Amino acid sequence: MNVERLMKMAGAVRTGGKGSMRRKKKAVHKTTTTDDKRLQSTLKRIGVNTIPAIEEVNIFKDDVVIQFINPKVQASIAANTWVVSGSPQTKKLEDILPGIINQLGPDNLDNLRKLAEQFQKQAPTTGAGATTTQEEDDDLVPELVPGETFEAAAEEGQAAK
Repeated sequence: MNVERLMKMAGAVRTGGKGSMRRKKKAVHKTTTTDDKRLQSTLKRIGVNTIPAIEEVNIFKDDVVIQFINPKVQASIAANTWVVSGSPQTKKLEDILPGIINQLGPDNLDNLRKLAEQFQKQAPTTGAGATTTQEEDDDLVPELVPGETFEAAAEEGQAAK
């Protein structure tokens, strides 16, 4: 290594200008565990209680549903605070619709009506499109010949070239 590069590296650890002391220890950054501990202590101060045996939490936002499966749910009714922790999955409302109809409130009924209208509009076009796609797929797939394998056909193709 050359002297210039060494001087540049040595200058990077100085706390002040030329002639000042080098820092004695490396700066330690906070980890996310300290944030989690502070959050838990704040929640304990509010007085949240764990609610057991909750299998699923769905949070509805426009046409998107944020779904938590087997979350840890904590609540403080007095502070009007609910904590849902776990791994979230973002899904469209149409994907999980049959199982959550009883969870939809009056504000989501408009979204449900819009979805029903969209499905009615798409139903006739989808039916005709599906049959033509099926016919096209049948044309593209070759007929199977008994007793012949793909390897034999490939070898015949190579021999013909």
